[in-house]
Amino acid sequence: AASVSTSVRKSRHPMNHTGVALGIPLLKHALRLGIDGDALMLEAATAPPPRVLDLLGRHKAGVIALLRPANDGWSGEDWLAFFDERAGIAEFDGGLSREQAEVRAFDCCVVEWLNRNPVRSPSGRCVGCGGSEHANDKLLPFGTEPTGHAWLHSRCWPAWHAARQAEAIAALAAMGIDQLRTNQ
Repeated sequence: AASVSTSVRKSRHPMNHTGVALGIPLLKHALRLGIDGDALMLEAATAPPPRVLDLLGRHKAGVIALLRPANDGWSGEDWLAFFDERAGIAEFDGGLSREQAEVRAFDCCVVEWLNRNPVRSPSGRCVGCGGSEHANDKLLPFGTEPTGHAWLHSRCWPAWHAARQAEAIAALAAMGIDQLRTNQ
Protein backbone atom coordinates (compact mmCIF):
# COMPACT_ATOMS: atom_id res chain seq x y z
CA ALA A 1 0.00 0.00 0.00
CA ALA A 2 1.17 3.52 -0.79
CA SER A 3 2.12 5.61 2.18
CA VAL A 4 1.27 9.21 2.87
CA SER A 5 3.35 11.24 5.30
CA THR A 6 1.17 13.25 7.62
CA SER A 7 1.81 16.14 9.91
CA VAL A 8 -0.81 17.50 12.25
CA ARG A 9 -0.50 21.28 12.44
CA LYS A 10 -2.43 24.39 11.59
CA SER A 11 -2.26 25.36 7.94
CA ARG A 12 -2.88 28.82 6.53
CA HIS A 13 -4.08 27.27 3.26
CA PRO A 14 -6.63 24.59 4.16
CA MET A 15 -8.12 24.18 0.69
CA ASN A 16 -6.59 23.34 -2.64
CA HIS A 17 -7.93 22.24 -6.00
CA THR A 18 -6.29 18.82 -5.87
CA GLY A 19 -8.82 17.55 -3.38
CA VAL A 20 -11.65 18.86 -5.53
CA ALA A 21 -10.29 16.99 -8.54
CA LEU A 22 -10.18 13.76 -6.55
CA GLY A 23 -13.46 14.29 -4.71
CA ILE A 24 -11.66 14.48 -1.35
CA PRO A 25 -13.23 17.01 1.03
CA LEU A 26 -9.99 18.73 2.05
CA LEU A 27 -11.64 21.88 3.35
CA LYS A 28 -14.01 19.93 5.58
CA HIS A 29 -11.03 18.26 7.26
CA ALA A 30 -8.70 21.33 7.06
CA LEU A 31 -6.11 19.42 5.01
CA ARG A 32 -3.32 20.72 2.79
CA LEU A 33 -1.39 18.57 0.34
CA GLY A 34 2.18 19.01 -0.84
CA ILE A 35 5.07 16.99 -2.24
CA ASP A 36 8.61 16.40 -1.09
CA GLY A 37 10.46 14.52 -3.81
CA ASP A 38 8.33 11.45 -4.45
CA ALA A 39 6.59 11.69 -1.08
CA LEU A 40 3.08 13.02 -0.68
CA MET A 41 2.87 15.35 2.31
CA LEU A 42 -0.35 16.07 4.19
CA GLU A 43 -0.81 18.83 6.74
CA ALA A 44 -3.87 18.81 8.95
CA ALA A 45 -5.22 20.69 11.95
CA THR A 46 -6.32 17.31 13.38
CA ALA A 47 -5.69 13.70 12.42
CA PRO A 48 -7.46 13.03 9.10
CA PRO A 49 -10.10 10.30 8.88
CA PRO A 50 -8.86 6.87 7.70
CA ARG A 51 -11.09 7.17 4.59
CA VAL A 52 -9.18 10.26 3.45
CA LEU A 53 -5.79 8.61 4.07
CA ASP A 54 -6.97 5.54 2.15
CA LEU A 55 -8.09 7.67 -0.83
CA LEU A 56 -4.82 9.57 -0.86
CA GLY A 57 -2.81 6.37 -0.60
CA ARG A 58 -4.69 4.76 -3.50
CA HIS A 59 -4.33 7.86 -5.68
CA LYS A 60 -0.85 8.91 -4.55
CA ALA A 61 0.72 8.93 -8.03
CA GLY A 62 -2.12 10.99 -9.46
CA VAL A 63 -2.06 13.45 -6.59
CA ILE A 64 1.70 13.91 -6.95
CA ALA A 65 1.25 14.44 -10.70
CA LEU A 66 -1.34 17.13 -9.98
CA LEU A 67 0.94 18.92 -7.54
CA ARG A 68 4.25 18.65 -9.44
CA PRO A 69 4.97 21.37 -12.00
CA ALA A 70 5.14 20.16 -15.60
CA ASN A 71 7.60 21.32 -18.26
CA ASP A 72 5.52 24.46 -18.68
CA GLY A 73 6.14 25.37 -15.03
CA TRP A 74 2.52 24.88 -13.93
CA SER A 75 1.25 22.10 -11.70
CA GLY A 76 -2.13 20.45 -12.14
CA GLU A 77 -3.28 22.57 -9.24
CA ASP A 78 -2.21 25.72 -11.13
CA TRP A 79 -4.18 24.58 -14.18
CA LEU A 80 -7.28 23.93 -12.07
CA ALA A 81 -6.97 27.40 -10.55
CA PHE A 82 -6.61 28.92 -14.04
CA PHE A 83 -9.71 27.03 -15.20
CA ASP A 84 -11.73 28.16 -12.18
CA GLU A 85 -10.56 31.76 -12.60
CA ARG A 86 -11.51 31.82 -16.29
CA ALA A 87 -14.88 30.23 -15.55
CA GLY A 88 -15.56 32.79 -12.83
CA ILE A 89 -14.68 35.69 -15.10
CA ALA A 90 -16.90 34.38 -17.90
CA GLU A 91 -19.77 33.71 -15.49
CA PHE A 92 -19.71 36.85 -13.36
CA ASP A 93 -18.21 39.44 -15.70
CA GLY A 94 -19.44 37.91 -18.95
CA GLY A 95 -22.93 36.99 -17.79
CA LEU A 96 -22.69 33.38 -18.97
CA SER A 97 -24.33 30.44 -17.23
CA ARG A 98 -21.91 28.32 -15.20
CA GLU A 99 -22.05 25.60 -17.86
CA GLN A 100 -21.26 28.06 -20.68
CA ALA A 101 -18.56 29.67 -18.55
CA GLU A 102 -16.86 26.31 -17.99
CA VAL A 103 -16.93 25.55 -21.72
CA ARG A 104 -15.28 28.92 -22.36
CA ALA A 105 -12.77 28.30 -19.55
CA PHE A 106 -11.88 24.91 -21.03
CA ASP A 107 -11.22 26.53 -24.41
CA CYS A 108 -8.99 29.11 -22.66
CA CYS A 109 -7.06 26.27 -21.01
CA VAL A 110 -6.49 24.55 -24.35
CA VAL A 111 -5.10 27.76 -25.87
CA GLU A 112 -2.95 28.46 -22.79
CA TRP A 113 -1.57 24.89 -22.82
CA LEU A 114 -0.67 25.23 -26.51
CA ASN A 115 1.07 28.56 -25.81
CA ARG A 116 3.00 27.12 -22.85
CA ASN A 117 4.02 23.95 -24.74
CA PRO A 118 5.25 25.18 -28.11
CA VAL A 119 6.52 22.92 -30.86
CA ARG A 120 9.60 23.81 -32.87
CA SER A 121 10.96 22.36 -36.06
CA PRO A 122 14.16 23.01 -37.99
CA SER A 123 13.88 25.61 -40.72
CA GLY A 124 13.23 23.90 -44.02
CA ARG A 125 11.41 20.87 -42.50
CA CYS A 126 7.67 20.46 -42.09
CA VAL A 127 6.79 19.40 -38.54
CA GLY A 128 3.67 17.70 -39.95
CA CYS A 129 5.07 15.45 -42.67
CA GLY A 130 8.84 15.87 -42.26
CA GLY A 131 9.14 16.98 -45.87
CA SER A 132 10.95 19.96 -47.31
CA GLU A 133 9.55 22.99 -49.07
CA HIS A 134 7.95 22.46 -52.48
CA ALA A 135 7.60 25.02 -55.25
CA ASN A 136 3.81 24.80 -55.06
CA ASP A 137 3.58 24.26 -51.28
CA LYS A 138 5.85 26.61 -49.33
CA LEU A 139 6.69 26.04 -45.68
CA LEU A 140 4.99 28.55 -43.40
CA PRO A 141 6.09 29.50 -39.87
CA PHE A 142 3.69 29.00 -36.96
CA GLY A 143 4.56 30.32 -33.53
CA THR A 144 6.43 33.34 -32.24
CA GLU A 145 10.04 34.45 -32.19
CA PRO A 146 10.72 33.92 -28.45
CA THR A 147 9.73 30.25 -28.59
CA GLY A 148 10.70 29.49 -32.17
CA HIS A 149 8.64 28.34 -35.10
CA ALA A 150 7.02 25.15 -36.23
CA TRP A 151 7.31 25.04 -40.02
CA LEU A 152 4.40 23.51 -41.90
CA HIS A 153 3.03 23.07 -45.39
CA SER A 154 -0.42 24.64 -45.59
CA ARG A 155 -1.85 21.19 -46.44
CA CYS A 156 -0.26 19.70 -43.28
CA TRP A 157 -1.55 22.38 -40.88
CA PRO A 158 -5.13 21.08 -40.30
CA ALA A 159 -4.03 17.59 -39.20
CA TRP A 160 -1.10 18.95 -37.17
CA HIS A 161 -3.30 21.52 -35.44
CA ALA A 162 -5.97 18.90 -34.64
CA ALA A 163 -3.27 16.62 -33.18
CA ARG A 164 -1.88 19.49 -31.06
CA GLN A 165 -5.35 20.30 -29.74
CA ALA A 166 -5.89 16.61 -28.91
CA GLU A 167 -2.55 16.63 -27.07
CA ALA A 168 -3.64 19.68 -25.04
CA ILE A 169 -7.02 18.11 -24.24
CA ALA A 170 -5.35 14.88 -23.08
CA ALA A 171 -2.86 16.78 -20.90
CA LEU A 172 -5.65 18.84 -19.32
CA ALA A 173 -7.79 15.74 -18.75
CA ALA A 174 -4.89 14.12 -16.90
CA MET A 175 -5.02 17.10 -14.52
CA GLY A 176 -8.76 16.85 -13.91
CA ILE A 177 -9.89 19.40 -16.50
CA ASP A 178 -11.85 17.75 -19.25
CA GLN A 179 -14.70 18.31 -21.65
CA LEU A 180 -16.96 15.93 -19.72
CA ARG A 181 -16.71 18.23 -16.71
CA THR A 182 -17.65 21.21 -18.85
CA ASN A 183 -20.61 19.45 -20.47
CA GLN A 184 -22.43 18.37 -17.32
